[in-house]
Amino acid sequence: MKIVILDGHAENPGDLSWDAFKKLGVVTVFDRTSDDKVIERIGDAEAVYTNKARITKDVMDACPNIKFIGVLATGYNIIDVEAAKERGIPVANIPNYGTDVVSQFAIALLLELCHHIGEHSDCVKRGYWTNSKDFCFWNHPLIELAGKTMGIIGFGRIGQRTGEIAQALHMKVVVSDPHKNPKLESETCKYVELDELLRVSDVIVLHCPLFPSTKGIINKDTIAKMKDGVMIINNSRGQLIVEEDLKNALNSGKVAGAAVDVVSAEPIRMDNPLLKAKNMIITPHISWASKESRQRLMNIAVENLKSFIEGSPINIVNR
Repeated sequence: MKIVILDGHAENPGDLSWDAFKKLGVVTVFDRTSDDKVIERIGDAEAVYTNKARITKDVMDACPNIKFIGVLATGYNIIDVEAAKERGIPVANIPNYGTDVVSQFAIALLLELCHHIGEHSDCVKRGYWTNSKDFCFWNHPLIELAGKTMGIIGFGRIGQRTGEIAQALHMKVVVSDPHKNPKLESETCKYVELDELLRVSDVIVLHCPLFPSTKGIINKDTIAKMKDGVMIINNSRGQLIVEEDLKNALNSGKVAGAAVDVVSAEPIRMDNPLLKAKNMIITPHISWASKESRQRLMNIAVENLKSFIEGSPINIVNR
């Protein structure tokens, strides 16, 4: 079997091994592939893996040998899954590889908003503390989370893990999710309607998928329903936020601070409104990227193809 990996660098910049794939066929790995090179690089390959390189109907028509498409990620919107289904091509994604690290990163973003540790460390190195008249120095309000309420929009595996950490910090948790599991409720964790979550939360964390119903869920109207001084965390999908509206809310002080690991167009463009927002932390889509998490991703990707070859495909998103 000929196997092509179109854009392997993000998954494996050199600290992992592709050897497990090589046991399943002849493997060609490209670090990155632009849209105009996809057809050429797939050629007569039977199995194709992609992370962000688009595989469209036209690509499938031009590469009739494709029998399997794998995504080196959970999201698969860069593949025309219906066109693949029409051609009998299963598309497999990677679920559940980053639950711990993505929830950990969400909390890291929140703690950075609360304490500005990186900025305060930089201030020390620039001599601000040395020249302070007092034994301590800070240039942002410091925020204690205990007793505050975290609202989590989307309560799948990652949302649940973030909620567990929040409760360990002695926060209360309220959750909005169309699929309710009463077994997850407790004295400190309750399902509520979205409007109530917006009204009572001191911190709002986005852990929901990008659907038409969630696109732009953070906008001027929903922000207006929030507490003054709310903090917003997003390391799910950038399009969940109307970025101009969030910028305006930050600059007016309605939102006290926001931290995101994702934006609407990536890599971020220099005209992104969030770059001109006060009290805004932006990281470059790295929540998922610990070595441990990427190794799990690799293992699942290999198992997806192995199971397909053996006639029992798993993690198929277009059955």
